[in-house]
Amino acid sequence: MTTLTTPPADPTAPAAPPALTGRTRLILFVLCAAQFMVALDFSVLNVALPVLGADLGLGQSALQWAVTAFALPSGGFLLLFGRVGDLYGRKRLFLAGLAVFGAASLLATFAWNPAAFLTGRALQGIGAAAIVPTGMSLLTTTFPEGPLRDRALGISGTLLSLGFTVGMVLGGVMTDALGWRSTMGLLALFSVIVLPLAPGLLPESRTPERPRLDVPGAVTVTGGLLALIYSLSTAAEHGFGGTNVRVTLVAGVLLLAAFVRVESRHPAPLVSLPMLRRGTVAFGNLGGLVTFAMMSTVVFVLTLYLQETLGLSAFATGLVFGVQGVVSVVAGMLAPKVIGRIGARRTLVGSLAGQALLTAALLGVTEQAGAVLATVAVSLASMCHLGAIISYGLTVTSGVPDEEQGLATGLVTTTQQVGITVGIPLLGVLATTGGDLYGGVRTVLALDAAIVLATALLVGVGLRRRS
Repeated sequence: MTTLTTPPADPTAPAAPPALTGRTRLILFVLCAAQFMVALDFSVLNVALPVLGADLGLGQSALQWAVTAFALPSGGFLLLFGRVGDLYGRKRLFLAGLAVFGAASLLATFAWNPAAFLTGRALQGIGAAAIVPTGMSLLTTTFPEGPLRDRALGISGTLLSLGFTVGMVLGGVMTDALGWRSTMGLLALFSVIVLPLAPGLLPESRTPERPRLDVPGAVTVTGGLLALIYSLSTAAEHGFGGTNVRVTLVAGVLLLAAFVRVESRHPAPLVSLPMLRRGTVAFGNLGGLVTFAMMSTVVFVLTLYLQETLGLSAFATGLVFGVQGVVSVVAGMLAPKVIGRIGARRTLVGSLAGQALLTAALLGVTEQAGAVLATVAVSLASMCHLGAIISYGLTVTSGVPDEEQGLATGLVTTTQQVGITVGIPLLGVLATTGGDLYGGVRTVLALDAAIVLATALLVGVGLRRRS
C-alpha cells in the first residue's frame, strides 16, 4: 500500500499576505465611509453657494461663512478630540461625532434662515473634528502595521481625495436637479447609513492609563488653529489688508507659540514634543501639508481657468474632474503595492516630485490643447498626490505605539485639514486679484510646482538623515 505524504513547506518561500476577513471589511467600510462623508462636505456646497445665498438671504460678502463656519471647528478641534479619544475611548467619541454630524446636516438641510444654516455648518465641523482623528486611530489600531494597514490606509486615502473631487461634481449636479438643500441631505443620509453599523462592529480602544487632560495645551492649540484658519479663510475673500485678518493671524501665531511652550512643561502634554522631533513625524507631516495645500490650489485655479478662460460648461468641467476621480481610485489601489516594494519614505518623496512636475505641465494648457492636456496632467498629478497622501500617513504613524496613535493620527488629520484650508488663501487668491486670470493662473501653477518640488527635496534629505 502506497502512503501519500505532503511535501514539507519551503521555509524560504514568502508568506502569503494577510487577507481581510468579512468583519474587518465591514469595519473598513464604516471607517472609510465616514472619512468620505467628511471629505465630501468640504466641497459639495461650493458650486451651490450663489443659489444658497439667494434662497437664505446671505449677501455676497457673507457667503464665505458657509465654508468658514465648517472649516473653523473642523480644523480647530482636531488635536483636542484626537487626544480626548485616546484618553476616554475612540469608539465612543467617533459615534458621538457621527451623531452630531448627522443631526447638524439635517439642521442645515431644513434651515429657515442664515443663523440656523450657519449653526448647522458649525456643528457639522465639530462632528467632523471628532470623526476624523478617532476614525484614523481606530483604523491604525484595528489593522496591524504591515500589508493590512498599508491596504486599509490606501483605501482610506483614496476615498478622502475622491470625496473632495466628487463633491465638486456632485454638488453642481444635485443643485441643478434638486436644489442646494439636497447637498446637505446627502450628508445626513450618509450618517444614517453609517451610524447604525458602527456600534456593533468597531472595537473600543484607549490608552491603558488615564493621565490628566492638558487643558492649557487644549486652549492654546485650539484657539491658535481657530484664529489661523479664520484669518486665512477671510483673506481668501477680502485679502490680507483687513485689520481683522492681520489681528487674528498674529493671535494665531502667538497662541501656537504659547502652545509649544506649554507642551514643553506639561507632565501629560496634548502633543508630545519628542514625537514632533521624530524625523518621520516632522518631515512626513510637512509632505502631507504641502501635497494637500498645493493640490487643492491646483483644483481651484483649474476650475476657474476651464470655465472663465476656455469657456467650458460646468458639466464639461465636472467631466475633467470626474476623470481625475477615476484615476485617483486606480492610484489608491496601486499605491500600497508601490509602498510595499520601495517603502513609504521613497514613495512620499517620489510622489511629491511627480506632483510638482505634472503641475508644471499644466503651464502648457492653451485654448488649442486646453481640456485634453488639463485632464491628462491633473489626473496624473492626482495619482502622485494619492501616493503622497497614503505614504505620508504611513510614514507618520509607523513605529508609533498604540497608546499614542491618537496623537499621531491627530497630527496627520490636522495636517490634512489645515492643508486643504490654507492652500487657496495663500496661492489661489493670486489668480483672482490681478485682473488677468490667465496670467494669474500661470503664476499660481508655477509657484505651486516650485513649492512641491522644494518640499520633495527637503523631505528626502530630512528622512534620510533621521533614518
